[in-house]
Parts: sequence; structure tokens; C-alpha cells
Amino acid sequence: MAGIDMSMVPLDYSFSDNLIALIKEGSVPQSRIDEAVRRILKVKFELGLFENPMPNAALKSKIGLPESRQASLQAARESMTLLKDTNELLPLAKGRKILVTGPTADSLISLNNGWTYVWQGSEESLYPKDRPTIRRAIEAKIGAANITYFPGTKIMRRAGSPSNGTPTNLESAVDIPAAVHAAVAADVVVLCLGEGSYTETPGDIYDLTLGEPQRELAEAIEATGKPVVLVLVEGRPRIVNRIADNASAVLMAYNPGNEGGQAVADVLFGDFNPCGKLPFTYPRFPNALMTYDHKAFETERFDNAGIRPQFDFGDGLSYTTFSYKDLRLNRKTIGANDPVSVSITVTNSGQRAGKEVVQLYLSDLVASLSPPGKRLKRFAKIYLTPGQSRTLTFKLGPDDLSFIGANNKSVVEPGEFEVMIAGLKARFELK
Repeated sequence: MAGIDMSMVPLDYSFSDNLIALIKEGSVPQSRIDEAVRRILKVKFELGLFENPMPNAALKSKIGLPESRQASLQAARESMTLLKDTNELLPLAKGRKILVTGPTADSLISLNNGWTYVWQGSEESLYPKDRPTIRRAIEAKIGAANITYFPGTKIMRRAGSPSNGTPTNLESAVDIPAAVHAAVAADVVVLCLGEGSYTETPGDIYDLTLGEPQRELAEAIEATGKPVVLVLVEGRPRIVNRIADNASAVLMAYNPGNEGGQAVADVLFGDFNPCGKLPFTYPRFPNALMTYDHKAFETERFDNAGIRPQFDFGDGLSYTTFSYKDLRLNRKTIGANDPVSVSITVTNSGQRAGKEVVQLYLSDLVASLSPPGKRLKRFAKIYLTPGQSRTLTFKLGPDDLSFIGANNKSVVEPGEFEVMIAGLKARFELK
């Protein structure tokens, strides 16, 4: 019987009451309870909790070490995903006059989101004072004389509400005309939009559309005609179609943590070459949610326009360029239990060193059930200096060719398969 082994709801015991009633009426067998208890006890035993239920107090000295902070910064840098860079606006020159605006530009709450210090992440006083926001990190990098800051809008917690259980999600305008006036005098605008903090049910929303104050700010800023770098600080893909379409560059920052302000600044000004790839399909419209592995016919719409994502799964630009060649298979025909090796040569064809995420997709061209259009089967992040090449080899096995059949069991069927890496394709046949 499917289900969960443990309810972690701390303030509502209806789960236990209802479960007892279901057991008494025979809807849930006692064996399912025994199975859940057995698994929970097994985990506790493997963790050593029966011998020592309390954590080792000495481990506290391992928290917050400089090397941990550096690892966090590097993780934030590598997660940054450059989704658009028209006419190579980025990286920005450090001598340019920059307006920084938007509700997430000067907020550690936005960089972290929920489950940070308190449940909803909403208690600003608990955040460290020595971690820079995006605004402060840019200011430190290019000098106070080269940066102007006007928030334009803000995202706040409901006044008088407890921080633990209340999201930071109420938007309001903060002198948008002042931000627009500053944009006219700037060379480039760094427009930081997105969300405050939330998690679980209190953070649920019924519409992914970005809040109206942020839309008004973005529209007014973009109307000035100044180049706009849109930085998205968010835990879910808010709809930004017109804003992103009119922006010169788009950087997806996600929720990068306390080191995220520094990471954003490092990418914007070229001290770190972005290498992140988008881990989901970014929707263009609220009701146009689609996964990358959709079936061929699932992109149809009543208006015949098809599904057009804002950004595709796996997207991500770099300040250098990478070229791919020599996609090869070690065999064109395989048996049921045979592996197939896929090799590809990647070259840094640009002027800067950088990391590239090589993505291998597989398509089952004919199946008894309509197959996904493609499935990501392998990926690897590699570092290449300018002019350097590297050949990678991936091995695919029977599990990679399988899918869940009509009987809800894994099945591998004979037929043709197609491997795709960066626009290159090769086929093999399973006999």
C-alpha cells in the first residue's frame, strides 16, 4: 500500500485519529503500520540514535567555518543561470553608472527564502549583518560613486504578524518615479525582481504572475530605453514574459543563500563566468506549465500556437562559447542487455575559460505507449580553457532504454533510439 510512513504536522493530530479509525474498519491493514514503524526504527538504528540520541556537542565548532562559507559562495556562483544576453551586454564594465532597483535587490530574506532561521524565513533581525545583499555586493565591487539605488517596490510581512508562520509576500510601490528618474541618468539598470520568503501551505499562490507593483516598476524602467539586466530572485518561476522579452539580459539567481548577493555581483561584472543550466521549463504564461520530457502531441493548444516556454529546460549561457563535434556511438545495433557508449568532443571556442554542462538526451522513437520526446540520461560539467578540447564518453544501459509499460512495470522494447547532444544526433537500434 502506497503512502507515507510518518506525519510531521506538529499542531494537528487528525492524521493519527483518522489512521486509527481506518485500521479499525479494515481499510488500512496492521501490516502497513508495522512496515512504517519498522522502516522508521531502522533509520534511527542506522543513525545510532538508540546508543546516543543527542548530537555531539563538539560538532558545533564545525558550523560556520570559513571554508564552509567559501563552498557556499562557490555553489551559489555555479548555480547562477544566464538566460539572455543581447549584444553581449554582460559582463558589465565596472566603470559604468549602474542603477540597482527592485524589491529583491537589498534583501537577504529574498536570497534565502523559507526555512531560514524561522519557518517562513521572515525574521529579518536574525539574518547575518556581514553578508551583502545584491545591492551591497555591487556597491563594494564598483564603488559607491558608480551605483545608485532606489527600491521602487518592496515585499513585506504583514504588519504585526508572527515571523515564524507568516510569509514575506505583501507587495507595494515605493516611489517608482524616483527609480525611473534615476534610470534615465544611469548607463545600465540592474532590475532585481522576484519573491520574498515562504514555504509550504502559507506560501501557496493560485497564480504565478509577478505582483502588480513589480510589473509596474519593470514597465516604467524599460520604457526609459536604458539597457536592463533582469535578475530573478525567486523560488518558483513567476511569469515575467513582457519584462524578460524587453530586457537586454536575464540572470536566474534562484534562492542562492547568504552568499548569493556576492555571487550575483561576481557574475554580472565578469569575475565569475556563469555555468548554470535551468533545471525546469520556465513557463511563459500562467496556464502553460510543461515539463521538458513531454510527449510530442502535448504541446498542442486550442489556439494552434503551441506551448512556447519563456526559457527551456537545460538553457544557460556563458561568457565564452563551446562547440561540439564528433558525436559517435560504439555500435549501431545492440542486444537486450548490451550497453552502448556515446562519445562527444567539446571545445572552448571562445576567449575565456569556463565550465560547460554537457547534456545527453535520449529519445525512444517508437514504443507501445506514447514515449516522451526526449529524456535527459547523462550530464557532466567540464572546465575548459580557451582552445582546449575534451572528449567525453557516456555509457547507456538497458535501464536507460526502459519505460513504465501498461502493466505499471519497467519494460525495454526493441526499436530505434536517438541520442542528442547540443543539436547533434545519432541513432542506434535495439534488436
